[in-house]
Amino acid sequence: MNGPRSLARCLATALLLSFGVAPALAQAQPVPASPSPDPAAAATQRGLAWLVRTQHTSGAWHEAGGYGTAPVAMTALAGMALLSSGSTPTRGPHWRAVRSATDYLLGKADPNTGLIAAADEDAVPMFGHGFATLFLASVHGMEEDDRRLRRIQGVLQRAVRLIERSQSAAGGWYYRPESTEDEGSVTVTQLQALRACWMAGIVVDRRTIERAVGYLRASQNPDGGIRYRAGVPGESRPAITAAGIAALYSAGIYDDAAFVAKAHAYCRRHLQVRVDTTSHHFYAHLYWSQALYQRAGRDWDDYHTAMRSWLLERQAADGSWVGDGVGPVYGTAIALRILQLPLALVPIHQR
Repeated sequence: MNGPRSLARCLATALLLSFGVAPALAQAQPVPASPSPDPAAAATQRGLAWLVRTQHTSGAWHEAGGYGTAPVAMTALAGMALLSSGSTPTRGPHWRAVRSATDYLLGKADPNTGLIAAADEDAVPMFGHGFATLFLASVHGMEEDDRRLRRIQGVLQRAVRLIERSQSAAGGWYYRPESTEDEGSVTVTQLQALRACWMAGIVVDRRTIERAVGYLRASQNPDGGIRYRAGVPGESRPAITAAGIAALYSAGIYDDAAFVAKAHAYCRRHLQVRVDTTSHHFYAHLYWSQALYQRAGRDWDDYHTAMRSWLLERQAADGSWVGDGVGPVYGTAIALRILQLPLALVPIHQR
């Protein structure tokens, strides 16, 4: 025997066995590889960081594309992207940005008319009003301060009354609240806003929603697509069709075979992930992704895998996306909404 060396070897073996480790395994073992980081999660974090970096001290985002700065609309869209990540006005890594955006939009609400708008959006204020109402209704259930909660409720109540007053005789809405005309994209925006307010406990006249649903149905062409306006002949538009499906789901209508099934079939024929068939690619997929997510199943899984890959390829080095020629705030906000849909952290997105 080698004396102390043999004793030491025996003690080491006994110690290993006491922990259930065989002597052969006591040799150097390979360290398990760390799981590869999710590239979509990393892209999402870069996009969120870009939004937070580009928020103005006022709490607003101003677009830099060819359609004007649109601060109310852009602030609401960017705010929804932050909410979709799990941040609220009081919690999460981006709570300050959410809170600041909330304060900005509350400050743009007219206490007399209820319109949420900025001077930059005088030509088409109903888009921004609808987006802002949707955002504030989503924030409503996340606010923890009673005083701020009451303020949000008051703004939402007046915003809903404005939407109800502004509805056309045909059941739709147009770019300005005093207009008697209507068209599909503004109608979709108001319908989702009303649904979000209803989900937040704000009183909404059910007849307003029913007339809006009727408007979308009256806008459908025989091929299943939705045209620009009800009552006016025109070609089907894939982007508005996708938005119409998402809006109907928001209104609680899921299985209308006479409308939804035909509209879905039309979108499957005319919307592609990698080819812009609409000239409003980001807008179309903002709503098409919501429509497919609500239906779930293989179609959604395949679509989101393809869309996620496309978005990752299109992301700029600074973390942003440029969408539809509108600009990087718009593109980034929409891309982040699509990427984060499976998290279902915003009520309007939940199944």
